[in-house]
Amino acid sequence: MEATKNWYAHYPEEIPPSIQYDEKPLDSYLAESASRYPEKKALYFMGKELTYQELYTQAKQFANYLQSLKLKKGDRVAIMLPNCPQAVISYYGILMAGGVVVQTNPLYTERELEYQIADSDAKVIVCLDILVPRVSNVQEKTNLEHKIVTGIKDYLPFPKNLIYPFIQKREYNMVVKVEQSPDTHVWESIMKTAKAEYKKVKINPKEDLALLQYTGGTTGYPKGVMLTHYNLVANLQMCEAWLYKAEQGKEVVLAVLPFFHVYGMTTVMNFGVKQASKIILMPKFNPEDVLKVIDKQKPTLFPGAPTIYIGLINHPDIEKYDLSSIRACLSGSAPLPLEVQEQFERLTGGRLVEGYGLTETSPVTHANPIWGNRINGSIGLPWPDTDVKIVKTGTDEEVEIGEVGELAVKGPQVMVGYWKNEEETANALRDGWFYTGDMGYEDENGYFYIVDRKKDMIIAGGYNIYPREVEEVLYEHPAIQECAVVGVPDPYRGETVKAFIVLKEGKQATEEDLNRFCRDNLAAYKVPRRYEFRKELPKTIVGKILRRQLVDEEVKQQDEQIEPV
Repeated sequence: MEATKNWYAHYPEEIPPSIQYDEKPLDSYLAESASRYPEKKALYFMGKELTYQELYTQAKQFANYLQSLKLKKGDRVAIMLPNCPQAVISYYGILMAGGVVVQTNPLYTERELEYQIADSDAKVIVCLDILVPRVSNVQEKTNLEHKIVTGIKDYLPFPKNLIYPFIQKREYNMVVKVEQSPDTHVWESIMKTAKAEYKKVKINPKEDLALLQYTGGTTGYPKGVMLTHYNLVANLQMCEAWLYKAEQGKEVVLAVLPFFHVYGMTTVMNFGVKQASKIILMPKFNPEDVLKVIDKQKPTLFPGAPTIYIGLINHPDIEKYDLSSIRACLSGSAPLPLEVQEQFERLTGGRLVEGYGLTETSPVTHANPIWGNRINGSIGLPWPDTDVKIVKTGTDEEVEIGEVGELAVKGPQVMVGYWKNEEETANALRDGWFYTGDMGYEDENGYFYIVDRKKDMIIAGGYNIYPREVEEVLYEHPAIQECAVVGVPDPYRGETVKAFIVLKEGKQATEEDLNRFCRDNLAAYKVPRRYEFRKELPKTIVGKILRRQLVDEEVKQQDEQIEPV
């Protein structure tokens, strides 16, 4: 990369423009942290703590057990867990055994899970006990051979572990009892019997996959992003360089971002393990619970998304909690409003900056300097060894500074391609450049700005939602003739999902009917929050529905509802 890039001049002097990256497996960092800090607390989970030595030992046990199930190098293993110790143990155990992790959202419906398991051809899945009925139905339709079942109670301290089954029964209206069988394996039994020895697998970091991370696609079907050990290691070392004030063995990282999302996986879990930080695991976001944990556990680093910070600063009792331990927060997944940034910094005394990334880039490519010059509304500067250009859409021709075009990135964190999808890979990757589909521009100082997201993608509460996927479900409803799904402005989620519906002549359906139908077939965050029934939808002369027109109409309607002061 050229040494004259505009952005280097605005790096704090502590951040190098280029890094010598480790060419070793990602899981080696856990072994190193366990060796250097064996008795240091690695994980905190609702009162239960594990040291780095305990975490490493259990990951080795898990690797041993996977190999006893005849797992071969390159075999895919799905993890369908919230943030809990088992999510970290199984992740590193899979990598040690030579497997490829397939992160799977626990909110997925059977339909979504079946697609991902079939497409990835996962042989094993690690899941919560309450998900066993869903997983078992999918197992019958795919090549899934084994399910390893665990429960939240497995890592709760006494007496919470005894009380939790009663809470589970009340919350989920089910009593879970899982028994060992040839294709069902109980986590507690594994940890009691498996040896902490495994057959080491020779890994080529630049060629061997560590992760198959699914991301939405314009076709409506998620694509498997192939990330190597080297991709993830490189982004991790970039993260360390950017957070140069973080101290090895001393930080406490708050894990609210889910590890099944690549952002939480890199900036919280993998970063925490490499730094030998204490990681505070939270299985779901509840503002009051998060405030209590910050007050008591004193996290120093808190990567998050705007909706998380908004949820906290709007909590009525926030002033009752001491948040002063927080030193640095990197916000991603959606634009960070200035008032949110300023209010959160006032409450904590720490720094909150905006960054940018994609699943295809492991994920981070840009961020504002945490302890340097940041610009509100900007996604910041490219990270070390990350080259960026703005090109005219559909071409490789670079535009002038300040001119809007498509953002393209190149660097060691860029994926090797899409799983079993050469056509999409060829469209997105050209000569090492990944064409993001996001529209933006660069200013004269090398700071970048996103002006429009990928053409149709909706980002609601930090989740990426592709309209086509929701539309395909709606089209299966017998009363629907046409539909269009768009993202409309929402003060809390940034955007929310709205469906415009045209019913078949003589057919009827209510908002409640469609809501129930969608909830049966989509993860909760993808379900439309609003519906509007119309006689027809705006289209081009060739019949293509004009989503942008629908969004513009919605924005205009919302503006008209706001009375002038």
